[in-house]
Amino acid sequence: MNELLIYSTYSVLLINLIVYSYSFFRKGKANVFFVSYLAFSFAMQFSMELCYHLGMTNLIFVNMFFIGQMILLGIFYNSLSQIKGQKIFIIISLTLALLVLTIQFCIDSGEFFKFNLFEITLTNVLTVIYALFHFYNMLTESKKYYYTTVGLVFYLLASTVLYLIGNFSLGLSSELKYLTWILNAFLILIYQFFILYDWKINFYKEVTIKN
Repeated sequence: MNELLIYSTYSVLLINLIVYSYSFFRKGKANVFFVSYLAFSFAMQFSMELCYHLGMTNLIFVNMFFIGQMILLGIFYNSLSQIKGQKIFIIISLTLALLVLTIQFCIDSGEFFKFNLFEITLTNVLTVIYALFHFYNMLTESKKYYYTTVGLVFYLLASTVLYLIGNFSLGLSSELKYLTWILNAFLILIYQFFILYDWKINFYKEVTIKN
């Protein structure tokens, strides 16, 4: 059951990468930063899975994923926004966040090889803020990447809560920690389905019509 859930997530992520790449390279419609985010996510998931099978710690890739996700989605939402104040906030907040994390890693380089709850919370909260900007903009603009943004906000908020619970439950039973891990994996799968549905709504019709 666990492997089915994990590999289902990988499969849907790979499908998303393929269809969005097709829409970008063949039709020039998909956002290049979002396609880059999907490619980065797949590379990180593959690296984490490889480390697991080799019996190595994959926490360095976990930390790289959260930082990379914040950067790529921040640039993605910055490219979608037409409001100068939002674009300035995204650039400044990204720069400050990276500066704070760099200082943390310089003070204690070992944090990059640990489950860094501060990093996860900081990067997730900022990414949610960027997504909420897009929600606001969609009140008067086209609803491109609407379902992706819905899935992202739901996933990041819920997973952040799960990470906090997991951190506070370190002294509790392994069953509870296992449950939080399963729920997080399920949230990722749901998020990937939101992305796929967004492609179907916004890009699939354009592909079929032009073909």
